[in-house]
Amino acid sequence: MSRSVFGSTNRRTFLQMTAGLVAASTSTSFAETPDGRPPVTTPRATSGDAVVEPNWDERLTVTVGPAKADLVGTSEKVIQAAVDMVARFGGGTVKILPGTFRLRNSVYLASGIRLVGSGDETVLIKEQSVKTKLAADSDWYDQEITLADAAGFQVGDGVCLRTKNPHNGGPNVLKRTLIARSGKRFKLDRALRENFWQMGEPTAATLFPILSGDNISNVVIENLALDGNKSNNENLDGNYAGCIFLQDCSQFQIRGVTARHFNGDGISWQICHDVTVERCHSHDHTGLGLHPGSGSQRPLMRDNKLERNDIGLFFCWGVKYGLAEKNHIADNRGSGISIGHRDTDNIVRHNEVLRSGKVGILFRPERGQGFSGDRNLIEHNRVVDTGGDDGVGIDVQGFTSAIQLAKNEILETRQPAKRIGVRLGESVGKVALTDNRIEGFSQALTDLRKA
Repeated sequence: MSRSVFGSTNRRTFLQMTAGLVAASTSTSFAETPDGRPPVTTPRATSGDAVVEPNWDERLTVTVGPAKADLVGTSEKVIQAAVDMVARFGGGTVKILPGTFRLRNSVYLASGIRLVGSGDETVLIKEQSVKTKLAADSDWYDQEITLADAAGFQVGDGVCLRTKNPHNGGPNVLKRTLIARSGKRFKLDRALRENFWQMGEPTAATLFPILSGDNISNVVIENLALDGNKSNNENLDGNYAGCIFLQDCSQFQIRGVTARHFNGDGISWQICHDVTVERCHSHDHTGLGLHPGSGSQRPLMRDNKLERNDIGLFFCWGVKYGLAEKNHIADNRGSGISIGHRDTDNIVRHNEVLRSGKVGILFRPERGQGFSGDRNLIEHNRVVDTGGDDGVGIDVQGFTSAIQLAKNEILETRQPAKRIGVRLGESVGKVALTDNRIEGFSQALTDLRKA
């Protein structure tokens, strides 16, 4: 009788071979993540797991509007109520219906929120500001202030408190909300944490951003009109406010937003990472159109219109690995684009920079060597009709180095006067100029560097 292939010897060999094949198949079927763990291929909602979650087809949506909405009203309170409700259930959409909403405080955003309007038919406008002196000292641990004149102030108002620091003379600026009152005494939502003493001439004013984000992530803002009502409001600069102001946030997408008429900045974000601003119109501010602020990493600014601001696009301190592309930047009073303090490794390309008041694209001189905006690529931009008789198309100042200016059109269609196409300051380092078209200036290139 012939022996079966599944006899003891052959069975053992077969099983060993089969096990080897299974092991080989298993070891090659997993694509590893960078740290060696297998990737998540079938995500599930698991308690406490904020990293991996299914991409749900539908989340909670709450509508807000003057009528026929889930929450009916025309103030910041109704929008805030919708944001808080959606945030409580893990995120979703707040849909603001057509209407005009008048704000006495910021709308404070939350992680996981999509705030979407109905385009220019949804208008959030800041109410007129009022200002008064503080009538009594408040210490850093206090959670109340006393106003000299409480007319125009209400419980629920957003306020900006300003004083001279009694120890070093510098400014202290805080944003708070009035949450209770007795006559001219108001309780604040948080303690002061700074001394507001009479010697510092402290004041309170109803100043605030229209939309605020603090230490949050994964937020979308779309299709809204935000009006800062600048003719009826005091100035509050872009380190504290704007139509949109973000502080220590990440993963923001701002699309299709009109930001206008703020006595300060249009859209400002400070120490915020991976912020995308696309197809927005930021115009007629006393400050900056777009303000990627200190320490912000990887901003993406594309297809925006930045018009009639002090500066169109302002790279603040340490803005790195950003892209500014296909923006229309026109009629700004200072420079169209400004780059400076350690703003490195950015790309600025395919932008139209028209009729800037002083400089089309400026590399600021800053504080000296080591502080400059190095290793930036400026390519395929169109810079036209810059400044007065002494305007400069692209002005590279300070110790700026490792800059590439490539394939830009720098044009002057008026009289040459004393206008300069590209100017390189005396301390500037390496600048590569490649295939740029420079026409219509009294001097196409002024190089002040020592040979």
